[in-house]
This record gives sequence, structure tokens and C-alpha cells, in this order.
Amino acid sequence: MTAQPKTFGKVAVLLGGRAAEREISLNSGNAVLNALRARGVDAHPLDPDDTVLEQLRAGDFDRAFIILHGRGGEDGVIQGFLETIALPYTGSGVLGSALGMDKYRTKLAWAGAGLPTAESVLLRTDADLAAAAAIGFPLMVKPAREGSSIGMARVTDAAALAAAWELARTYDSLVLAERWIAGAEYTCAILGHTALPLIRLETPHAFYDYDAKYRADNTGYHCPCGLPAAHEQALRQLALDAFDAVGASGWGRVDLMVDDAGRAYLLEINTVPGMTDHSLVPMAARAAGIDFESLVIRILETSLNRV
Repeated sequence: MTAQPKTFGKVAVLLGGRAAEREISLNSGNAVLNALRARGVDAHPLDPDDTVLEQLRAGDFDRAFIILHGRGGEDGVIQGFLETIALPYTGSGVLGSALGMDKYRTKLAWAGAGLPTAESVLLRTDADLAAAAAIGFPLMVKPAREGSSIGMARVTDAAALAAAWELARTYDSLVLAERWIAGAEYTCAILGHTALPLIRLETPHAFYDYDAKYRADNTGYHCPCGLPAAHEQALRQLALDAFDAVGASGWGRVDLMVDDAGRAYLLEINTVPGMTDHSLVPMAARAAGIDFESLVIRILETSLNRV
């Protein structure tokens, strides 16, 4: 049964922030704010700065809806702040947020749990470039702790690899070079302990990059995803296992590839994914019969289990 608006008390919607994904967070946050208010929740926007804890205390809030994407909001930092003042919040805790934000350590956790993920090399020195090249081209180069495909590049030779590393480390000191998986890309939204219907992503770009996500009008989103029911169910269970393996909880999204031979490879998780009315999690929720306002309320309900 869905909780009544008064159950939540006064809610701070944390949006914006100072990460590279600030603009996206503002869009998501305003959509969430409007949905909460439409359902009668006493919700207020708060764009965090150095005084965020003082603002939360002064505002006499009862809980926080975290819709901050990227560093400072999705990496355990704001979650730790909220823990120190005992303010309940949505989504993953400190551990799941911090680990999920780090693609390198997420892959280590998945490998340790026996879950499939593509071979990769952490780029720290020129010697690591040679180790990455030994995996074989093409490769995907990505900052380990950024989202929205920021700083990512597909490379097909050693010169491009070196250039992509230089670009990616302007965003993060940790950079991954990962074996390119040729096949179909899927994403699986997680809500509570349920994996929602898969979405198959289709783009004419080399990969599902920032432009394909937020600017292009020729990106395809297929839900139903087109897989046989048993295959989709297996991938949904894999996504749940991947989410659990890094200590994530509440809600989020798991991205994965299926190669031309039908083998699945986990890519990354998002513990605070986009939440505009055309984002992937709301899209999957609609396929499961959950409208946007109901989805936002169910995410807010994840804060009720946190004391």
C-alpha cells in the first residue's frame, strides 16, 4: 500500500550540486519536485553547497529525496552527510553509493562474485596503455567515477587510446580501458527488490554517448526489448544480483551488453539515475504499469526504511 503524503513530512529534494551532471540533475530534480507536489507531498528544492547541512537543519526537514547525479550526490558523500544528522534519505546507503560510483571497483566486486563483466585495465602509467592494447582493439576508455558517458571514447588503435586516456583523466584520475563488446545494449531499472522490464538501446552513434542520451532525436528505446521471455528474465535476475553485489539498494539502474553470441556482460550501475519523464527508469516503470508520479512516491518510500 502506498504511503499517504503526510507520512513523509517535509521533504528536501536535493538537486543540482556541483558535479559535471549538474544540468541533468536540475532537470531530474524539478520533475521529481513537481511529481511530489502533485501527490500532495510537502516538498522543497535544495541545491546543495557548503552550507547544505545547516540548510537541512534550519529547514526542519523530515527526509531527503536525493536526485543529485555524479560526484557529491551519487558517490556516498551526501549520504554520509545525511547519516551524520540522522536524516532519512532515498536510495542506496554510503557503501552502495560509493562503490557503485566507482566503475573500477564495481567491476572488481562483480568479478569476485562471479558475475560477467568485460576484461579491463586501469590506466595509471604508459605501461598500462600497452597492457590495455594487449586486450585487443577496439576498446572503450572511460573515467571510472563519472556518469552520463562523460569523457568516454571508443578507440581503435594505440594513438587513439593514448589521446582518450588524456581526455578521460581531465575528468578523473582513475581511467578504465575496457574490451569493446559488439552486440546489443540493455538497461534494467531496479525498484525495491524488483527488476523492471528491460529496455534495449539503439543509436547510430558509436555507442550510447552523452549526445545520444540527451540531445539526439534518433536514439531508439525498445520496451519490450524483443528478447524471449526466459532470456529477459535471466538478464533481469543478473541485474538484481549485480545491484546486490555492490551493496546498492532502494532503486537504480544496471547497464549491460549482450554480445552476438548471446553472452551478457555487466557495464555499470547507476544509484541515482535520470528522472525526467522521458528518462530510462520512468520508461521501464511505465512498461510495468507505474506512472511517473507513482514511481516518484515509491522511490520516496525507500527513505521510510532508513532511521
